[in-house]
Amino acid sequence: MLHLTDIQLQDNKVFLSMLSHVLSVDGFYFSTTYDLTHTLQRLANTSPEFQEMSLLERADPRFVWNGHLLREFAAQPEIHRFATPVMHGFITMHSCSINGKCFDWLLVSRRSCFRAGVRYYVRGIDSEGHAANFVETEQIVHYKGSKASFVQTRGSIPFFWSQRPNLKYKPKPQISKSVNHMDGFQRHFDSQIISYGKQMIVNLVNQKGSEKPLEQTFAKMVNSMANRMVRYVAFDFHKECSRMRWDRLQILMDQLAEQQDEFSYFLVDSDGKIVTQQEGIFRSNCMDCLDRTNVIQSLLARRSLQAQLQRLGVLHVGQRIEEQADFEKIYKNAWADNANACAKQYAGTGALKTDYTRTGKRTQWGLIMDGWNSLIRYYKNNFSDGFRQDAIDLFLGNYSVDEVEPASPLHVKKDWKFLALPIIMVVAFSMCIICLLMAGDTWTETLAYVLFWGSASFGTFAIILYNGKDFVDAPKLVQKEKMD
Repeated sequence: MLHLTDIQLQDNKVFLSMLSHVLSVDGFYFSTTYDLTHTLQRLANTSPEFQEMSLLERADPRFVWNGHLLREFAAQPEIHRFATPVMHGFITMHSCSINGKCFDWLLVSRRSCFRAGVRYYVRGIDSEGHAANFVETEQIVHYKGSKASFVQTRGSIPFFWSQRPNLKYKPKPQISKSVNHMDGFQRHFDSQIISYGKQMIVNLVNQKGSEKPLEQTFAKMVNSMANRMVRYVAFDFHKECSRMRWDRLQILMDQLAEQQDEFSYFLVDSDGKIVTQQEGIFRSNCMDCLDRTNVIQSLLARRSLQAQLQRLGVLHVGQRIEEQADFEKIYKNAWADNANACAKQYAGTGALKTDYTRTGKRTQWGLIMDGWNSLIRYYKNNFSDGFRQDAIDLFLGNYSVDEVEPASPLHVKKDWKFLALPIIMVVAFSMCIICLLMAGDTWTETLAYVLFWGSASFGTFAIILYNGKDFVDAPKLVQKEKMD
């Protein structure tokens, strides 16, 4: 530290605060005895040699968030036993009882460290086909030595698009016109098919307005790819469930029922014999792959769990999970907690629509909380997400600090307008209020002052909004693809 310049010492404090910020976010998990990065089905289909590997060697690199920090350990096999992979996401475990039969129910969400980041600065895919906000969610049941699991994934719409914050409440998505979308799109689904088998895409975005081009492009690319392993269904969540008509989600469930029966689930008996394998996966998405996506995933998982518990003999013939009040409460709260964890890690706030996940219906209080979370998201997305994105890039090794680097990317000179325009707007608005409170000698004089200062404040605000992208907190360490 003694050889660092004053500027480097100042930068070092910022870098340390970035690392501290990443580690302050809930959802980091590790185990010294169990491989958290793999599903039950992947672990059951491995060789004895794989089972003898160290946790670091055999871990799925997509879900090892401290992979960059362990890079020197990885190069020295003799010290692998000291290296523990860390997963980021959500885990909950519950001991449950139905009909006097006790079983363990687990929910595990694994967030990918490839193309990781925050809501508006990381969308779509990269050139390798890695999707933003990709999360693998596994629901597990343990009963009398038997184990069952059902796996789903979520991830950003897998082609090149962006949605940069610009002070507007909902920035318009931009689809890149300068790249070949099919290359990355094909790579994404090739890797998904290798990992999970058949793909059933469930696209929940709006089919009108600014989201419509994304839905149309997604459908067109699936058709152009012409891969029998990949199927596509679009469901306009907001339109179908408008005016609190949440019962209409059953339309989608009925549409997916045959496909879900075909995919089945993974089941291994108490002797370790594989009874059934999951042959395919539901890949759900909305714009953020958070709120709408979590609602649909919880419904698909419930339907799979119904079949698993009946097959294991926990549920009697004709019984339904919804009738088991104690377990139903555990199930709904766990999925709502999963939604909140995924949302905080990507968007910076808890999830929306969790009142439906927790209670099975929309409530007035839930709408109020959605409004509050939306306001917090707006502030964070525009004024603090640049720092959050830099923190993630630094932690994952996407940016490495170089002592000999003459100038740090943290020091970006701001134009005069970044300070002058907000001050002018505040002063003009304040003068407008003062003129209203302290009336002049005549009403015409007061009106003239109010119109002048009101016009000045409104005009300045319009200029700031027009140049919105220049006023938001943007990442500095890694220059993301400029696709807008």
